Amino acid sequence: MSSVDTTPADTEGVAAIFRRVLETDEVAADSDFFLLGGDSLIATRVLSALARTYGVELSFEDFVLAPTPAALVELIAGAR
Repeated sequence: MSSVDTTPADTEGVAAIFRRVLETDEVAADSDFFLLGGDSLIATRVLSALARTYGVELSFEDFVLAPTPAALVELIAGAR
């Protein structure tokens, strides 16, 4: 895992990434990416956006275990 960028992760920022890739406004802090219609291919877009935005590379397994904006913010914070 890398921490090149120092942008602090926040739930709204991660939710905004979900909204953009899923093309929906229906994303809250506890919204499950997969229940919103996301799949593994779209998840790679989220992981890429998280890496660009926050400088932390998470695995697909990380994403599956933490598929909500709030859970991902915790993972990002712990990876730094």
